[in-house]
Amino acid sequence: KRRFAVDGTRIRASQGHSIDVDLGLPSAAPPPYLYHGTVARHLEAIRAEGLRPMNRHDVHLSPDRATAARVGARRGRPVVLSVDAAAMHRDGLVFRVSANEVWLTKAVPSRYLRFPAPH
Repeated sequence: KRRFAVDGTRIRASQGHSIDVDLGLPSAAPPPYLYHGTVARHLEAIRAEGLRPMNRHDVHLSPDRATAARVGARRGRPVVLSVDAAAMHRDGLVFRVSANEVWLTKAVPSRYLRFPAPH
């Protein structure tokens, strides 16, 4: 994924800052579903608490399953969660999209998540 955005002579990280940075991204209406890649060992906490930003300022969501699977694979065997982004947006939760098409939101309550069936 493209982690940096270039604007003329300036370069900046698209998202994932560890310090408070205003990316200047306007709110945006998300697609009906977004996706989050994780690994099985995190599922119990995600079911209980939803998706939280942890060390970041936002939860990062992918526009498709394949990208989310690649994100999850960085930590082991990936598990892809579906996020009912349309329902979140209807309920007033705010989304922004970075230059490299990573969708950002402050948190995803577990009621908006769809977990894959256990194997």
